[in-house]
Amino acid sequence: MAERWLDITDIPAEGREFDFDDQELWVEGLREFNMDFAPASPLTATLKVTPEPRGALVRGRLTGAVSAPCDRCTREVRVDVDQSFDLFEEEPIPGEESLEPTLLRRRGRVLELDVGGLLWEEFVLALPVKPLCSEDCKGLCPSCGQDLNAGPCKCGGAELDPRMAALRGLTIVKKD
Repeated sequence: MAERWLDITDIPAEGREFDFDDQELWVEGLREFNMDFAPASPLTATLKVTPEPRGALVRGRLTGAVSAPCDRCTREVRVDVDQSFDLFEEEPIPGEESLEPTLLRRRGRVLELDVGGLLWEEFVLALPVKPLCSEDCKGLCPSCGQDLNAGPCKCGGAELDPRMAALRGLTIVKKD
């Protein structure tokens, strides 16, 4: 993931607002992680960074849209992204190793925030695990691949999975 370090050393106590609309950030990340998403409308972010004694408070919003294949029928689906976020990023203690990657670093007297890493993380959290074209999407026929949203398939789904043969005669009785 491409890093985008922002110098936050001289931000006033009341904080400062930043706008990001670098579309290459999203394209690089989607390509790097082989994700089936593509930008559908520009992804933009606005964030406010407020300095704190041991780090920085970051509040913002990420908006835009991406397209992805439906998890059931593979049709292209538009996924609107509207993610607000509010996090505190602690400055690493010099000489102390951390298992968690940090989005803040100090280089000499300069304190920097990895805005690229922060925005990518929020973007991934905003994406659905299984994008669907609709909640009642019927998906594809497992036998012939026909889109069942367009109507029933001609094969009728007669071929059942042979691994499930042992369960075909199973009946479930509910006990009170």
